[in-house]
Amino acid sequence: MGRTARSGPVGVILSVDPDRFAQVVEAARRVGLTVTGEQPILGSLSGTIAEDRIPVLEAVDGVESVDRERIVRLPPPDAPLQ
Repeated sequence: MGRTARSGPVGVILSVDPDRFAQVVEAARRVGLTVTGEQPILGSLSGTIAEDRIPVLEAVDGVESVDRERIVRLPPPDAPLQ
């Protein structure tokens, strides 16, 4: 109960039904997704959405999965081994 809900935008990657790609993207936008990339042939898209809206996004008909975007940082090639 002492935990505060975070609602700032987070990056997400969605897998969606490729046969209904355009309709699913539009429905995702209606629930608050800001689309940043579309890969219709693969049935995936990326975007940002308020964290507290992720459950609503997951419930959109045609959305198969919603994963948080992850950033991987590598050291420069000439950096010593860690």
